Amino acid sequence: MKIILILGAGLSSSTLIRYLLENSIENKWQVRVVDQDINLAKRKINQHPNGVALSFNALSSEERMPEIEKADIVISMLPARFHVEVALDCIALKTNLITPSYISPEMKNLDAAAKSAGIVIMNEIGVDPGIDHMSAMKIIHEIKKKGGDLHSFKSYCGGLIAPEYDNNPWNYKFTWNPRNVVVAGQGGASCFIDHNEYKYIPYNRLFGRLMRLSIDGYGDFDGYANRDSLSYRKTYGIENIPTIFRGTLRRPGFCQAWNVFIELGMTDDSYKMENSEHLTPRSFLNAFLPYHVNRSVENKLKDFLRDERISLFERFEWLGLFDGTTPLGIENASPAQLLEKILVGKLVLSEEDKDMLVMHHEFEYSFNGQNYQITSSMVNIGENHVYTSMSNTVGLPVAIAAKMIVNGSLILKGVQLPIQPEVYTPILEELAEYNIQFIEKEVQLDCKI
Repeated sequence: MKIILILGAGLSSSTLIRYLLENSIENKWQVRVVDQDINLAKRKINQHPNGVALSFNALSSEERMPEIEKADIVISMLPARFHVEVALDCIALKTNLITPSYISPEMKNLDAAAKSAGIVIMNEIGVDPGIDHMSAMKIIHEIKKKGGDLHSFKSYCGGLIAPEYDNNPWNYKFTWNPRNVVVAGQGGASCFIDHNEYKYIPYNRLFGRLMRLSIDGYGDFDGYANRDSLSYRKTYGIENIPTIFRGTLRRPGFCQAWNVFIELGMTDDSYKMENSEHLTPRSFLNAFLPYHVNRSVENKLKDFLRDERISLFERFEWLGLFDGTTPLGIENASPAQLLEKILVGKLVLSEEDKDMLVMHHEFEYSFNGQNYQITSSMVNIGENHVYTSMSNTVGLPVAIAAKMIVNGSLILKGVQLPIQPEVYTPILEELAEYNIQFIEKEVQLDCKI
């Protein structure tokens, strides 16, 4: 019996574990799930005969090495900063590894060692990164195969709330780590290339520079730039492309309102606030507004919004920012941590909610003297608050790749991305069986070259 070891049973692991267990009897797998919370691991296994729940410190090499030694493949759903340490153990024990996270420079440097050990370390095979790579490379390879010349590639992805459960003025609920949402875009300017001109958007302007797009049946979305679009030129083999842009999707109005938090300084994670445990939402907000003896916090925020943004006021009122009675209760907290506490209390998925994952690509290319545009869109709705679209779109590609590696149909070695046809073709085909599929449209553009 082949052994699949999963490190971490959190939100994104639900669908991964379910898929592997559902396929375990036919394929003769044992699925061993590790989490510090043994009850969580047991719930995810749900008494399946081929599932084993384990609890130990998966961040400790000493504790995880015996389990890695037993396994045919390890799937690390730990925080990304721990993947390299797990990879070193897997190389030492010659055990294949999958992570859904971005490849770090340190992980890239393990390529030769992984090949020497005869194993594959497959990274960036969740949804974003993951499905974005696979669906984009499919079309890029098709354009290249027919002899086309790619001029522009734009790609967007967003984890959102399904339309029928969109019942708050922010048109948003958390479908993944709230902290990552709060600090999104920080740490350097977003960079991309537009008609051979390099463009940079600093954090303080990020949510004010938006791209509007529409998807049939789902309405309008705003896209703001991801931090780094330029590195994808090399990843996708399109080094000389004149335009490349990658962005994150939100519903119209969200980014304008979020920009108010940035302008005030409430997303800052670089310092701690005095007596933060005693701050209420009202006093927290007031800390970023000027003192005025005759103006209430409400009126001072309206002054800050000015007439052109006063329509956003309802969103902040709905969040409970003017509550002056309930302390946030976090000691030694940064503004970002306190804002996260407020947002999580209002924007969490309820048990009856379903989320939505939206991905959209736009390609422009020339062929035989004529310009063409291809759009490729995928919208997926979650099953419930456990098997969310985010869990499904992260977990299924990881699980399918694990199946291919364990069963011997995927024989790549070294540190890899899912950008080769032998990886993405079978995965995209199976994802379509789970209603994770792209609708592609191609049109001929009026202008010729």
